[in-house]
Amino acid sequence: EAEEDCHSELVRTDDNEGPGEANLQAELQMFRAQWMFELAPGVSSSGLETLPCKSSSRGPEVKSVDTKGKQELAKEEKAKELFLKAVEQEQNGALYEAIKFYRLAMQLVPDIEFKITYTRSPDGEGVGKRCAEDSEEDGKMADLLTDFQQQLTLQESSVKLCQPELDVSQTHISVLPLEVLMYIFRWVVSSDLDLRSLEQLSLVCRGFYICARDPEIWHQVCLKIWGRSCNKLVPYTSWREMFLERPRVRFDGVYISKTTYIRQGEQSLDGFYRAWHQVEYYRYLRFFPDGQVMMLTTPEDPQSIVPRLRTKNTRTDAILLGHYRLSQETDNQTKVFAVIMKKKEEKPIDYHKYRYFRRVPVQETDHSFHVGLQLCSSGRQRFNKLLWIHHSCHITYKSTGETAVTTFDIDKMYTPLFFARVKSFTAFSEKPL
Repeated sequence: EAEEDCHSELVRTDDNEGPGEANLQAELQMFRAQWMFELAPGVSSSGLETLPCKSSSRGPEVKSVDTKGKQELAKEEKAKELFLKAVEQEQNGALYEAIKFYRLAMQLVPDIEFKITYTRSPDGEGVGKRCAEDSEEDGKMADLLTDFQQQLTLQESSVKLCQPELDVSQTHISVLPLEVLMYIFRWVVSSDLDLRSLEQLSLVCRGFYICARDPEIWHQVCLKIWGRSCNKLVPYTSWREMFLERPRVRFDGVYISKTTYIRQGEQSLDGFYRAWHQVEYYRYLRFFPDGQVMMLTTPEDPQSIVPRLRTKNTRTDAILLGHYRLSQETDNQTKVFAVIMKKKEEKPIDYHKYRYFRRVPVQETDHSFHVGLQLCSSGRQRFNKLLWIHHSCHITYKSTGETAVTTFDIDKMYTPLFFARVKSFTAFSEKPL
C-alpha cells in the first residue's frame, strides 16, 4: 500500500509541478515509503531496495513476512512472560510450579533464557527498581541502631526501651532498670559466648535490639577471645565488627576430619589371596572460650561422639585435654597452636605382688602433643576450616627431666578439619559473661 501511494503521488507531481521541485518531492516520498517499510514488524532493513516504489507485485510477499514476524514476536513475548513467571515462583519457593513454567517457555523459544533482559517482571515491576529498593533498605539497616535510638521516648529522665503491646496485669519487663536488663543480656551470652542467642533476642523489639548492640558486651566478648591483643579497635569500626571479621575459632560446634586409607591384611592359609581392609577414623577438636581444647581420635562416627564432647568433664578415656592460643603471623594468616595431653590417672601400687623378688622400676614419663593448625574459611561459612601445619609428640622423663621430641610428617593422613555446628552445645547458661 505504501508503494502504491508513493507511485500515485509521483505521477501527480510530474503532471502539475516543475522538474526540480518534482525531484525533491519524489525523494521525499521515497524516504517516507522506505521509513514506513522499515517500521513494519518482522522485516529487516537489509532486504530494502534503494527504490521502494519498484513494483506492486511484491505486496503479498511483504504481507506474509509481516504476519510471520508478528507470530514470532508474539511467541517470544509469551515465552518471556512464562519464564519471568517461573522466576517469580522459584523465588517464592514453589519449585514444581516454576519447573512447569520453565518447560512451557523453553518449548516456545528454546533459548529464551538468553533473550531475557530482566527489565520487568510478570507483575509489571522492574527488577532494577527492586535492586534499587534493596540497596536503599541496606543503607537503612546500616543506620538502624541510630534510627531506633532516636525513636526512644524519654520519661522521668530515664530511657524507656520498650512498651507492652497489650494491657497486662503483671509487671512488664520494661519496668526494669537498664542495668538489670543488661545483666540479663550478659546471662544470655553466658560464659560460652552464645552470641547466636543474643542475636535472636535482638529481634524481639527496638529496645532489645539496642541492648544487644551494646559496645560493652561485644568488648568483653573480644577480650575473652583474643585477650590483651584486642585493646585497639583499629581497623574495625566497632567491637561487634571485630568479632565478625577478625579470624577466630568457633565455639558452638566441633571441628571434624575424616581419614580413609587401605591397609594390607594377612595372607590366607592356602596362599591364594591376601585380604585388604578399608580403615576409617575421625579426629575431633572442640574449642572453649576459656582457652581449653579437647581432641579425640576414634573410629566412631560423629553421631555417637559429638554428644560426649558437650562438656570438658567427659568420661571418654581416649580424649586429650589442653590449651590453645591464636597467633597472627606476619604473612597475615591466623594460626592455632595447642598443647594437649591425656588425663592423668593415679593407679595404686600393689606392693604384695612384688614381695619375693626385686622389682625393676619403670621410668615415669609425661606425654604431650603439640599441634599447629592454620585457620581459614571455606565456601560461604567463615573460619570453618583448619589445616594441619605441625604435629609432634613430646616425651618427658621425670627422673632425668629430659624430653624426647618426635615430629610427624604432615601427609595425606592429616586431612583438614571442617566445622559442624551443634545446637545443644550452648543450650544452658552456667554463668554470665
